[in-house]
Amino acid sequence: MIAVLGAMDGEVETVVAHLNRDRVHRFGTFVFHVGRLDDVEVIVGKSGVGKARAAMVTQHLIEQFRLDSLVFTGLAGSINPDIRIGDTLVARDSIQHDLDATPLGFARGEIPYEHVRVIASDLRLVERARTVVPASGTVHVGRILTGDQFISQNGLRTMDYLRTELHGDAVEMEGASVASVCAFNDLPFCLIRTISDEANRDARVDFERFLPIASANSFHFIRALIAADSP
Repeated sequence: MIAVLGAMDGEVETVVAHLNRDRVHRFGTFVFHVGRLDDVEVIVGKSGVGKARAAMVTQHLIEQFRLDSLVFTGLAGSINPDIRIGDTLVARDSIQHDLDATPLGFARGEIPYEHVRVIASDLRLVERARTVVPASGTVHVGRILTGDQFISQNGLRTMDYLRTELHGDAVEMEGASVASVCAFNDLPFCLIRTISDEANRDARVDFERFLPIASANSFHFIRALIAADSP
């Protein structure tokens, strides 16, 4: 079974619409759709916004279902001028940019006393995703930075370490948290984000406008990943 998560319902609604649904699974206020997509068993739903909700939901699904892999998808803001609105970023790896124990001697983003900082996505899934031809835009492979902040232009000015120190290509609010849980459970994981904004003053408007575009783009990539596993 493949799990497909997005922070919000709107980010995975196209996948849900094409699912041959068998049943629903409920976890508190969260509803997950279980069924088949191109004859592959899939569970689809939202994780909620932010690192805590996303980690909680991911661990729950891992414990309740025999998952083969997990794909997290949705929107992100670009902080790399070469990655533009409408492009797709497949995460080679991810870092929690708001985890800062530097006064204790740890690198920014490093989980103290665990020697964990950069969380790699599953190489096989990344290589498959990077070959997908999107409906529009360009596919990039890079680093996604995760934190419990919606980054705008003012944020970029005061958080220049996102590029200079952490070498990030895009920012969002769930990916590295989900990646950390998947890595802890030895579950293959892939993070695919559609670029909705450039983390500037227009970020909110672009984010809302791009929800349906991201949902359709996510479905396109999910089907391609599933097809690669089909005989």
